[in-house]
Amino acid sequence: MSALVVVAHPDTGSLTHHLARRIASTLESRGVRTEMADLHAEGFDPRFSLADRRRYLGDGPPPSDVLAEQQRLDGVDDVILVFPVYWWSMPAMLKGWVDRVFVRGWAFDDSVVPFQKMLGRLTVHLVMPAGDTADGFRRRGYDTAIATQIETGVLGYCGARTGVVTTVHESDTAPVDAVVARAEEIADEIARMALSHVATSC
Repeated sequence: MSALVVVAHPDTGSLTHHLARRIASTLESRGVRTEMADLHAEGFDPRFSLADRRRYLGDGPPPSDVLAEQQRLDGVDDVILVFPVYWWSMPAMLKGWVDRVFVRGWAFDDSVVPFQKMLGRLTVHLVMPAGDTADGFRRRGYDTAIATQIETGVLGYCGARTGVVTTVHESDTAPVDAVVARAEEIADEIARMALSHVATSC
């Protein structure tokens, strides 16, 4: 059983990083081999380049950094994306990672009939710190927008299973103790779900 925790935030002292580290350590303590991918620290380039475009059109190999990310994802069962909510969605760094890595020929194949969703082996969890309240998200339709963009538009399109999806509301203003406790709950929930896949497959 293995997992990849992908964190997209430039500040290692942020709540986003705290959540990522807590989730990783909890998974490790339960016997899940876990790797951390800090996209900022690793210097991932989120820009969709001409080489990416040519690869998408089948006119060239995947860029080496994209191939490395795909190989890393090929080796895990669960992926945990930890990112702050920016403008109803994910930060540009993570969006670029998705744009470049989750491409035709690896994540899906729309050149054949029927259309092939190629990531059915992955379970993807979303952990999202946000400054607004839960009520504010509901009233403004943020929940629906995020679900449509990410759960349906990315995960569903590629056939990946949606795992734990949670927003840590009022992340800028809630008491530290409450946020830490919430981090523990999230880490435990993801660990239980990840390990349940093992029990189901045995």
